[in-house]
Amino acid sequence: MTTKLNDPLLVVEDSNEDFRILQRLMRRMAVKNPIYRCTNGDEVLDYLYQEGNYKNIDVAPRPSVILLDLNLPGIDGREILEQLKQDKSFKEIPVIVFTTSSNPKDIELCYQKGANGYLIKPMDAQELQKTVQAFVDYWLEVNIPPV
Repeated sequence: MTTKLNDPLLVVEDSNEDFRILQRLMRRMAVKNPIYRCTNGDEVLDYLYQEGNYKNIDVAPRPSVILLDLNLPGIDGREILEQLKQDKSFKEIPVIVFTTSSNPKDIELCYQKGANGYLIKPMDAQELQKTVQAFVDYWLEVNIPPV
C-alpha cells in the first residue's frame, strides 16, 4: 500500500470549530499530509489559480484532494465544484464534498457536477471519526490517482 504522505490536502471549511475537529482527528490518525485551508469560495479560487495572496506556489501547492464544504460565504461549494470540474487543469483533482447537508438534491447535484465523493458530517463524535477515517483510508492510502 502506498501512502501519499507529502501530498497536500486542501480543506475548504468556513467553520473554525469544524476545521479544528478535522485537524485533531487527522492528527490522531497520524495523517502526515500538509493540510491547507480556505474559508470561502473566493479564497479557494485564488488558491487554485494562484492569485491574490496565493501567488507563491509554496503558499498554495496543488492539492492532491479537495475536501469541500458546500455552504460557504461568497461563491458556494456547488459553484466551486462546477468550475473546477470544467477546468482541464483541475478536473482530475478529486473533490470530496464534506457537508452537513443530507438533502438528496444536493447529493445528486454534486455528483452531476463531478464530485468524486459525498460525505455527510455526522453530529455524533464517534460517527464523525468513522467518516474521517474512511476518507483517510480511501483517499490518502488506497486510491490511486492518474499519473
